[in-house]
Amino acid sequence: MITKQVQDAYIVAATRSPIGKSGRGVFRNTRPDDLLVAVLKSALAQVPTLDPKAIEDAIIGCSFPEGEQGMNMARVAMVLAGLPHSVGGVTVNRFCASGLTALQMAADRIRVGEADVMIAGGAESMSMVPMGGNKPSFNPEIFLHDENVGIAYGMGLTAEKVASQWKVSREDQDAFALASHQRALAAMKAGHFAAEMTPITVVDRFPNLATGEVSTKTRTVELDEGARPDTSLEGLAKLRPVFAAKGSVTAGNSSQTSDGAGALILASDKAVKQFGLKPLARFVSYAARGVAPEIMGIGPIEAIPAALRYAGLKLDDLGWIELNEAFAAQALAVMRTVGLNPELVNPMGGAIALGHPLGATGAIRAATVVHGLQRMKQKYGMVTMCVGMGQGAAGIIERV
Repeated sequence: MITKQVQDAYIVAATRSPIGKSGRGVFRNTRPDDLLVAVLKSALAQVPTLDPKAIEDAIIGCSFPEGEQGMNMARVAMVLAGLPHSVGGVTVNRFCASGLTALQMAADRIRVGEADVMIAGGAESMSMVPMGGNKPSFNPEIFLHDENVGIAYGMGLTAEKVASQWKVSREDQDAFALASHQRALAAMKAGHFAAEMTPITVVDRFPNLATGEVSTKTRTVELDEGARPDTSLEGLAKLRPVFAAKGSVTAGNSSQTSDGAGALILASDKAVKQFGLKPLARFVSYAARGVAPEIMGIGPIEAIPAALRYAGLKLDDLGWIELNEAFAAQALAVMRTVGLNPELVNPMGGAIALGHPLGATGAIRAATVVHGLQRMKQKYGMVTMCVGMGQGAAGIIERV
């Protein structure tokens, strides 16, 4: 068991934005800090009896904290959301697990008795800040020593290595991708995302050449943009590998680059009672582990057992698992090696269909688990993901 904690950390609000496709998607002109402000306001609206002055700090994850998501985006968003100036803000980076790490750090502040109310979340616009950032610059030492060169591998090449080493076929990858789309579409049709979703109002501006004025069009985005009803095994099979000439990883069985944000509010038992809050879940445990950079996708294989051990749980205790689908190859390798029940993994689809806004994904998927456990009356859920440059992370949440 993990070191004794002083008090429990309860999640009392959890929400997220819809996920938009990067580049030409619905949020291509929406700043990531504005997305974050929207979900922050929505999360605060879920706890109207909470005095905002009781919030002690905010921890926000972002994979590439520069450009529009630089300048300590966490603090910027707290100010823009209208929170008291006493509420701080720090932006943290563990690449794809940034949002989950932010949740863990916020929970730990409460669990060790150093805070009673915290904000956690994540935001990422891959439309505005591309993969690798605006000015990638690897340390030259990486290329001088064979043992370090894996750090510079592109994500797709790591997926190819995992597919080869764990013997994950192209057919299995495509079948997994199809299931992701099918599950996402079914969940949308059933309205299962409604509880976790904050609709986002987008204002598009167009120059009117005839009048010399700027026309505006306002629309509300209420669902994730990536799921495709026309996805089929036949269509997926026609796609060419994009990372290796004779590989098996394609655009169709990889996660979508995306824009999105998520926010959660955590409170101690003392704060729950003081402000009359209703806990949705308890943050139970977290683990992060490192693996070889060139096979970064298998990181959860190391992180999941550790998180379970810290929680004093077994795999069979989990009723809901959000395993981020960076690539079908790595997701299947993790599921098979750890022994995850496919029926419990991403029951509403994953990043292949819904999208993967990098540093926001951990917070987004945590909101999915919190509300999924409530709806399905399951006790324990887990968010887990691989992390670029060779890491894995896993966090366990309990419905209360």
